[in-house]
Amino acid sequence: MGSLMAGCLLDAGADLTVFDINREAVEPLLERGARWADNAEDAVPGCEMVWTSLPGPAQVESVLLGDEAAVLAAMSDGAALVDTTTNDPDVARRVAAACADRGLAMLDAPVSGRPPTMTMMVGGDRSVFEQVRPALDAVAAQIFYVGPAGAGCTAKLTTQYMGYTNLIAAIEGMLIGRLGGVDPAVLAEIVPVSAGASRAFNAIPNSILNRSFAAGGTLDIVAKDVALACELARRLDAPAGTGSVADALYKQAQEAGWGGEGYPTVARILEALAGVELSGR
Repeated sequence: MGSLMAGCLLDAGADLTVFDINREAVEPLLERGARWADNAEDAVPGCEMVWTSLPGPAQVESVLLGDEAAVLAAMSDGAALVDTTTNDPDVARRVAAACADRGLAMLDAPVSGRPPTMTMMVGGDRSVFEQVRPALDAVAAQIFYVGPAGAGCTAKLTTQYMGYTNLIAAIEGMLIGRLGGVDPAVLAEIVPVSAGASRAFNAIPNSILNRSFAAGGTLDIVAKDVALACELARRLDAPAGTGSVADALYKQAQEAGWGGEGYPTVARILEALAGVELSGR
């Protein structure tokens, strides 16, 4: 995801320096004129804006708050940090506070979809948001300012919670129909034009019925996001019973060794419970 966003920034004419622990991930950017930095700290001096795209809260804490916050310490006075990680809101707020202590600006700006058509949810100071908006426009088609530091991450986890718990409910519904004698392929045609329609349901005809279990995100990524959303709900004393069930099922699929597969592979856990598979005609 980070390399895709960086590519959009290059398309917009940005003067770009890049770093990734896997250099191969940024080779296409280097071929297009981006400069390579040997480490994260070396990538940021002199930059007006620093973008980060990391796997999760642990990596954000390590890269931005660990080792005496070397990356933040290396940033130029007045520079803005745009962190696009799907992150814990509390971690995002700690990073924002650390930035403020150093005279830096920070936006938590997690994303959904793929650039340049993706959606971005932004938390932080509104004046900073307006200042860097042209750069955000280069990578996302729908951009929402949602509130102070941490609000962008809260919005992202909320949407992840809805989508991936919805998928579990959809798979359960399909299994009810299958056990009741309805062809899953026929039911998959009915659902999109009836009350069960949802974007999450699309994974069933597109990757579960054909047994490919292919998807844009891995099970590990989805399990991480659902777990973060459920933890946020617990801290807020918000009802999250459906999410707790989904969280347990995604973790069970990880324990089965499927973490690197597409997230729809969670269907195999529910199929085993039902004693039947969902497949097309």
